[in-house]
Amino acid sequence: MKFSEMTQDSWAELQLYLDTCLIPFTGLTGNHSPAEATEALERLRDFLDLIEIPFKGRVMTYPAFHFAFPEMSMALNTICEQMKRSGFKYVVIMTSDGFLEKDKISSADLVFNHSQLVEEIDEAKIAGYVGEKVREMWKN
Repeated sequence: MKFSEMTQDSWAELQLYLDTCLIPFTGLTGNHSPAEATEALERLRDFLDLIEIPFKGRVMTYPAFHFAFPEMSMALNTICEQMKRSGFKYVVIMTSDGFLEKDKISSADLVFNHSQLVEEIDEAKIAGYVGEKVREMWKN
């Protein structure tokens, strides 16, 4: 579910079920042409589908962080902490092109880097891997 689909009344009603916040990170540097930025957004959209589609009804997708900057990890940690204070039990960050170090974003429950995953896992197995990690997070 997208954050823009939520009203104050529906949030109060659905908060028990929507326990996971998904934060997209595009990882743009400012050196991208408009066409390249569009392609990056499309890759991120496709990567987000690995969680948004199978876990619809439990995951709320928030607006993306589009541009990378040196203090990115600190900013994402702060956002994760704030999301948890606002009622989310879990926070997941996903990026298709950006690079994020999980150990520097300790407040996130999961961090998925598509570009890193393709180096470690066969592309065809990434969807299963992501789904498995999300289900494991919910079990713990």
